[in-house]
Amino acid sequence: MLLIVLAYLGGALTILSPCILPVLPFVFARADQPFVRSGLPLLAGMALTFAVVATLAAVGGGWVTQANQYGRWLAIALLAIFGLTLLFPRFADHLMRPLVSAGNRLSDFAQADGQQVRAGSSFLLGIATGLLWAPCAGPILGLVLTGAALRGASVGTTLLLAAYAAGAATSLAVALLIGGKVFTAMKRSLGAGEWIRRGIGVAMLGGVAAIALGFDTGVLARVSTVATGGLEQRLVDKLSPTAAASKSSVAGNPSDVSGSGAMKSADPATQSTADTEPAAATMSGGAMMRTVADAAPLPVEGVLPPLDGAVQWLNSPPLTLQDLRGKVVLIDFWTYSCINCLRSLPYVKAWAQKYKDQGLVVIGVHAPEFAFERNIDNVKKATHDLGVDYPVAIDNNYAIWRALNNQYWPAHYFIDAKGQIRYHHFGEGDYAESERVIQQLLTEAGHANASKVAIGIASAGAQGVQAAADNADMQSPETYVGYQRAENFASPGGEVEGKTHTYAAPSLPGVNEWGLAGSWNVGAEHATLAAASGRIVYRFHARDLHLVLGPGKDGKPVQFRVSLDGAAPGASHGTDIAPDGSGTVTGQRLYQLVRQSGEVADHTFSIEFLNPGVQAFAFTFG
Repeated sequence: MLLIVLAYLGGALTILSPCILPVLPFVFARADQPFVRSGLPLLAGMALTFAVVATLAAVGGGWVTQANQYGRWLAIALLAIFGLTLLFPRFADHLMRPLVSAGNRLSDFAQADGQQVRAGSSFLLGIATGLLWAPCAGPILGLVLTGAALRGASVGTTLLLAAYAAGAATSLAVALLIGGKVFTAMKRSLGAGEWIRRGIGVAMLGGVAAIALGFDTGVLARVSTVATGGLEQRLVDKLSPTAAASKSSVAGNPSDVSGSGAMKSADPATQSTADTEPAAATMSGGAMMRTVADAAPLPVEGVLPPLDGAVQWLNSPPLTLQDLRGKVVLIDFWTYSCINCLRSLPYVKAWAQKYKDQGLVVIGVHAPEFAFERNIDNVKKATHDLGVDYPVAIDNNYAIWRALNNQYWPAHYFIDAKGQIRYHHFGEGDYAESERVIQQLLTEAGHANASKVAIGIASAGAQGVQAAADNADMQSPETYVGYQRAENFASPGGEVEGKTHTYAAPSLPGVNEWGLAGSWNVGAEHATLAAASGRIVYRFHARDLHLVLGPGKDGKPVQFRVSLDGAAPGASHGTDIAPDGSGTVTGQRLYQLVRQSGEVADHTFSIEFLNPGVQAFAFTFG
């Protein structure tokens, strides 16, 4: 119920966002007509259509998005004709005669004066408007949509999206009622009904043009996120207990998606970062950490659900609850291109080796973030390259993820010998405390020698991308390249969704601004280079810079060259490039491109690709 209220309030705030502007003319086209028979059906059709389409898009994959694009163009055509009928009513009469049912309905729209308004025609107009409506994906809508994608289709998903749409409809209804009174007064005092109608027709054609040119999901969406994002985040922080709990237990910036901190959250409302801590440390916040001998009993947080939702197992036959009975189990949710997962991996691997003879079973649950991480061959290669030899459950359908109600990468769940969940930790850090929990659960299970094992791993165990982040001097957040979650894009004209476009790099990007240069096709999840060469530019402040990349559909390697402030990186090169900045994209994974050797400062990063087809997904920092 709390989430429904939150979604409703988020929708109501949409009226404050510039991205609502393109649909306002369609709504105010009914401002001078009876609200119950005209405005209300219109808003109901708009809200219902948005809820249905958004639910399908969140859980149905790319085919739904593609189908909706056709629906958008059909709606654009319909509403353009409607705008012309308002602007030229006599011409509308001649235009509508050859069109049977559609013409009659549009004539009903155009002949509003002196006739009874049909609720059905307004409802159809609302459906067309709902197909066009692309509200700004601020923290609240992001929370709903991402949760839907990860938890699967459900009545709850539709209810949350319907609540969001209802909130928007409510604020629009208030505006419509006020607008109706104003229009009625103007018609009485000025006799301006004909000019008002024509003015709305012009405004509708302007809205159609704005939507057709992509302003609703481009420029206006970016401005709108700035306009209401802070207000939405305060609502999330105040009303969402999950967000409050995560922020009290994990230090950091809740708006950061985690590339610069401890975890990736599947829920943008609870995305946070955490301080990392050397595994051998014995102090935490100035207090001595507990030992196994004096530790209080760990509470029971739940029971381990069945693991039969995995589509495949690596390094092991499928494990059942019966197989794990009597064992202490650590469940590690990870995905192989997640920098936070990679940085926690040396500790998980060390625990698996140190305690396997005493009854610890480590299970890596690989839950993909990007589409290429669903490819089991990719996961097999990654586990081999990373030296992961414990069982890995491929959770492509998020069945195990949903069963544990998980929201984060990485997430660690500690299960005792009775199958009870006794402890959990989200994100990086607190490795010493996590290892003490393992020792305590093993001691409870009768392995007394577990508490005598030294805490921590050798410093040499974490190298390259797996080395701890420099959190003290990291000011750049994880940044997605695909339009669905892109922020701070600074190339002139903004991102053009779903089609090839020639971009120019920003001339003087500010810190954390980035852009494209050359011919690119920007999709929801990644951008694909459509020409023989192209660049990505990013102004950043962090020790390390990583970029998730993949070759084109043909799988051919892509050569590239990296520069920092216009020069070769030299000693500041990452593990995946040479000092002269040269490198090759050979597979779909995270590439470390920069590791600064000296003092961390602002730098302009540029990567030039020398072959077409490369796919760029996301920047992360360390």
